[in-house]
Amino acid sequence: MRPPDETSRRPRRRALKAAALGLTGVTGYDLLQRRHAILRNFPIVGHFRYLLELFGPELRQYIVTRNDEERPFNRDQRRWIYASAKAQTNTFGFGTDNEMEAVSAMLAIEHAPFPAPPPADGAPGGFPDYAIPAGKVLGAARGRAHAFRPRSLVNVSGMSFGALSGPAVQALNAGCREAGCMQSTGEGGLAPHHCHGGELIFQVGTGYFGCRDSAGRFSLAALQETIAGHPVRAIEIKLSQGAKPGLGGLLPAAKVTPEIARIRGVEPGRDCVSPPGHSAFGSVDELLDVVESIAQATGLPVGIKSAVGEQAFWDELAETMARDRGRGIDFVVVDGGEGGTGAAPLTFTDHVALPFKLGFARVYSAFARAGIAEDVVFVGSGKLGFPDAALFALALGCDMVNVGREAMMSIGCIQAQRCHTGRCPTGVATQNAWLSGGLDPQLKAVRHATYLRALRGELLALARTCGVVHPALVDPGRLAVVGERFTSAPLHEVFGYEPGWAVPPPARRAEIEALMSCGGTWRPPGPELGPLPGDGTGGDGDGRVPAAPSRQPRVPPVVG
Repeated sequence: MRPPDETSRRPRRRALKAAALGLTGVTGYDLLQRRHAILRNFPIVGHFRYLLELFGPELRQYIVTRNDEERPFNRDQRRWIYASAKAQTNTFGFGTDNEMEAVSAMLAIEHAPFPAPPPADGAPGGFPDYAIPAGKVLGAARGRAHAFRPRSLVNVSGMSFGALSGPAVQALNAGCREAGCMQSTGEGGLAPHHCHGGELIFQVGTGYFGCRDSAGRFSLAALQETIAGHPVRAIEIKLSQGAKPGLGGLLPAAKVTPEIARIRGVEPGRDCVSPPGHSAFGSVDELLDVVESIAQATGLPVGIKSAVGEQAFWDELAETMARDRGRGIDFVVVDGGEGGTGAAPLTFTDHVALPFKLGFARVYSAFARAGIAEDVVFVGSGKLGFPDAALFALALGCDMVNVGREAMMSIGCIQAQRCHTGRCPTGVATQNAWLSGGLDPQLKAVRHATYLRALRGELLALARTCGVVHPALVDPGRLAVVGERFTSAPLHEVFGYEPGWAVPPPARRAEIEALMSCGGTWRPPGPELGPLPGDGTGGDGDGRVPAAPSRQPRVPPVVG
């Protein structure tokens, strides 16, 4: 019989032998393989290099970088989104840690000496919803049958089911329902996950998913069949996107599940390709013909989404619409070249298409020079999910802003930058059932709605700081761009705007002020024949403002 201490050492010896055999096997593999010189020269130890490379983004994210350094979203920005989504304190103490003097393009908002007072609870722009209706009626200029005033000027960008998981899409849609926002479907079609009460904008991409015939061509009949019975408020034709302008998309065969294939109208288990351009049109004239055919068949406002490259296209579009008032787009979504939720080659992400501020200014200028800027609703997209960035976009002439990656963060995205691998650790951008199963759509919907309300609340606070009740009324002259050597210039000078551009005319200004007036009504002017009861009113279907909650007044989290 063996001594007790000898018996206790046997499992330990076995573990050591197994570890030694494992290390021997790895060493032999490293010495024999020819793909990695580091592993051949430094067997075993060389693996740590790849391990550090694998976790490099996380190390830089939490340990190495300063609060304002990391890209695409720095730590301060992520902290603000996470805290806002969780209804936690989203204020910062002890002043800014941004460089305020040695800068090349810092935004400075010139506040008014007499700010506008905050509204009472339950009043337009007040707690708990901080509602901000859009400053224009979408589709009114062209007399669309279902023209409407969007209840929120902050909405959610197009992110397809397929790129995002089903629970993530569901959380975003349910959050939009709670916050009174709209969600773009993305080009992947209209999925059951989009059907949780949030209003929708149906996106028509180059693959025509959800609106294609058996040959993959655009089908108006298929589009009408897809949107029937769903709260689709507008149609968005995507020409390009900021993440990969000029490129199509590819959903790998492994991600084309039977559910995704059914929604997109393709075969399961095969690569799903979106071509770089549209087959339904190839010129401005043909584009406008398609726009009008969709608008006449559906009665919905129809617009385009595009990154900004060649200026001649925008000039021709604006001039054609000014010359031929019978055809035209109702809205344009300008996507910045900063990139977005789509995976793309690094060269395209870094160097193709103009960044949002420069690109949007060029697009707006084209329509303003043609004299039709008031006939189009302008929507900005590209890292605009922060109060200062959103105000900058509105001062440039945007009527609404879309949020994409910021919305993803509100439901749990940690900027792991694994979107293109299918291994998103938070279950947001993956089709892996195990990973996506960890995302609770009901909990995340609440956080998404809370983030959207917080963004609107601070945006309204900035507007009141400038002495107005609605951010669309902030004059571009109140925003200055501070440069090196202590120079500064107002926004309209930096971007070459002429006097009167990006400023609502007196009549529309009065409409906006009436919308935000505690004693006014939310019934918007213009055509209001949408398919949903009470659309654009913010009330219960009869145009009335919701009654203020029966409790003691509450100080909003951000005071204007």
